[in-house]
Amino acid sequence: MLREGGKRHAAVMKELLAALRSSMSARELEDLARELVVKRGGTPAFLNYQPRGAQRPFPAALCVSINEEIVHGIPNEEDKIIKEGDLVTLDLGFCYRGMITDMAVTVDVGKVDEKSLTLVDATRKALAAGIKAAKCGNRIGDIGAAIERTIKKAGFEVVSGLAGHGVGYKVHEEPFVPNSGVAGKGEVLRKGMVLAIEPMASMGSPEIRLKKDGYTYCTADNSLSAHFEHTILITSGEAEILTR
Repeated sequence: MLREGGKRHAAVMKELLAALRSSMSARELEDLARELVVKRGGTPAFLNYQPRGAQRPFPAALCVSINEEIVHGIPNEEDKIIKEGDLVTLDLGFCYRGMITDMAVTVDVGKVDEKSLTLVDATRKALAAGIKAAKCGNRIGDIGAAIERTIKKAGFEVVSGLAGHGVGYKVHEEPFVPNSGVAGKGEVLRKGMVLAIEPMASMGSPEIRLKKDGYTYCTADNSLSAHFEHTILITSGEAEILTR
């Protein structure tokens, strides 16, 4: 179910990215996401999900985070219009026959400066590095160390306080998968584990702030951010990317 759900999830994300353009609203993307998820035989995993510590359920199927917004941007409670030069992150949870996958992508809209493109590229590469380190017998710290090394080598900061996680039966499961760490430390990765690995990088401060909506995390200094995520399966060899 996870493999099939992951394929359907990736297809939905591909269509959302193809539709994204300057001058459209985040609400339009939200409406399209709901339509596409149902079309692909799934249900939105984030809609009405209430994580521990949250004061209310999440009101949307899709997270749309723009520029300094790192994660969990709400698309349907205010007029959020995507503009030329924005960095936009789409984060979607997809439930297929009771099994959940999680995926996020940051894209540049129109003409974007070189440093912003480098930030996006470094974060994408950090995800690849984290996945490469996610081998059976390695440890959680190996993933975080690989992500941190890649982001810092490019001259950016790893966002503090936000991390990846286990996924599958619920949106958030154990283990906690931080984006920094010490190689060889932490929980041992075992065959069959399903993880959402999601590096988040900042062009400025690594510190974060939470908006009044209770969900949207932003960089503390309003610097640009990027976020990529795949759901992976730990195997006896290389990790399998379920949301490729």
